[in-house]
Amino acid sequence: MKRLAAIPPSILLDPLLRGWLLEDIGRGDRSTAALFEGKPPMGQAEWIVKESGSIAGLPIAKRVFHLLNEQVAFEPVAQEGESYERGQAIAQISGAMDALLTGERVALNLVMRLSGIATLTRQYVNQIADLPAQLVDTRKTTPGLRLLEKYATQVGGAVNHRMGLDDGVMLKDNHIAAVGGIATAIARIRGQVPYPLTIEVETEKLEQVEEAIKHGADIIMLDNMPLDQMQQAVVMIRQTNSRIKIEASGNITLETIRAVAQTGVDYISSSAPITRSTWLDISMKMA
Repeated sequence: MKRLAAIPPSILLDPLLRGWLLEDIGRGDRSTAALFEGKPPMGQAEWIVKESGSIAGLPIAKRVFHLLNEQVAFEPVAQEGESYERGQAIAQISGAMDALLTGERVALNLVMRLSGIATLTRQYVNQIADLPAQLVDTRKTTPGLRLLEKYATQVGGAVNHRMGLDDGVMLKDNHIAAVGGIATAIARIRGQVPYPLTIEVETEKLEQVEEAIKHGADIIMLDNMPLDQMQQAVVMIRQTNSRIKIEASGNITLETIRAVAQTGVDYISSSAPITRSTWLDISMKMA
């Protein structure tokens, strides 16, 4: 089933886009401003992909141009999340020439970045498409771009993990070490977490898995476990409490993700679709 990705609402998106436009425009687009006297002429352009990949971010690019001039017509030819080959057009644009030229770089940068993430995410998702496990992203994102990078992983078919520290409780190794153990960490957290937030506990050994089960973790992460140990942990959790969700994490690659999914975990979290992706090359050509 194709996963639907939610575009961030304009109240969150627009301040980001305005900031990036201001960063690029500075005290004015000197190149474009010097070309036209008075009212700029109308122009047309199209976006062409220069390598194959999945497209993400066209609605966001449209908003970039509309912040400069609401009369710009930005018509996507491509569908979000679909794959396109080199040389194919993915968008048609028309409007005042100054808006097209001034908004080009910010809009393209965003779509190239997001399309690169969606492309690699789709490759990971395809590796486990016939298995119940779902790919999940992480908080390893570029500062300032988290909303959009996580949008791109959704476009690629992944599930968003928490957007920030306020989305849920995850007791990682350093939290556990700071208070002396899983039991103490869960006990301190349990009475303070508002409903309906869940408590996830990171484990590296079977003994820690047992402790997390015993003290009522809602989600148990199996971090960097060998496959045979991960399989034992899954059996242990399922036999004790089938309602506990199981997440695998740690050095997940395109070569290993399928074997991890075959252990029976519910989720596989990986930063790779964001941190290891490369930009998808796209260019704008004026008619």
